[in-house]
Amino acid sequence: MTEQIQQPPSPFAKFRGELSLGDSSVDCYVLDTGDRVISLRSVVKSIADADSGDLAKFIGVNSLKPYINKDLILAELVEFSIPGTQFKGYGLSTSNFELIIRGYVQALYENVEMTERQRSIAIKCAVISSGLTRIGLDALVDEATGYQYERDANALQLKLRAFIADELRAWEKTFPDELWQEFGRLTGWTGPLHSRPQWWGKLVIELIYDTLDQDVAKYLRENRPERGIHWHRQLTENIGVRALVSRCWEVVGLAKSCHDIRELREKVAQHYGHDVVQFTMNLPKAR
Repeated sequence: MTEQIQQPPSPFAKFRGELSLGDSSVDCYVLDTGDRVISLRSVVKSIADADSGDLAKFIGVNSLKPYINKDLILAELVEFSIPGTQFKGYGLSTSNFELIIRGYVQALYENVEMTERQRSIAIKCAVISSGLTRIGLDALVDEATGYQYERDANALQLKLRAFIADELRAWEKTFPDELWQEFGRLTGWTGPLHSRPQWWGKLVIELIYDTLDQDVAKYLRENRPERGIHWHRQLTENIGVRALVSRCWEVVGLAKSCHDIRELREKVAQHYGHDVVQFTMNLPKAR
């Protein structure tokens, strides 16, 4: 059930709702500034099943320092008014919520030493993360709060501008070696990974870009860059690359449980709610 609420001093919750993330129900808001936030207490409840709002306790552990910037996230907590009450709300932006989720997931994938408690949180984060990108989470918040009916008609263009850089950015390595290693294992490739088959590019489009965001993938197909400039060089650092890296690790995680590339393609399609792309070539099976 959604509810539109009356206007106090800014920033205030203009729309509010409840969002189901796995087995947790979280309070979410769209502020008068257009920012989407999730209640701080709900964040802690959703990842750690704890009733405390002490987020620092769960993101400040030493083993997570390379993966989660605790100081930045805590500095960007949002305080806002809740119309109809005398209380202040405290929330976390959707982008920072996903940074926490992805930080735990990457630590899990890299087998970082954790306590049983931390590992259980990381596994729960992996479950939450599996279907989410930043845009996906924002869309869920918009639906839960009713804000979807008041969004700018040009929201899609704003989304594309967030992902597509106006100028090609200087590139640094984004695709993890583990992705190519899994492709090699699942396709029976025996050559060096640095001279991998060109048709693996189709796998990247199907398994990474198309599952990341259909609108962005469509835009990239219809606005191909100059020869020699790759799709990933058109993604902005602040949103696009971060989402791309996270999706690569999610696919690596799914690949580890597969025996051949067909099984991975089917699992990814099922996991992200897509149809398996029909290739015009026969994909080799793993030997």
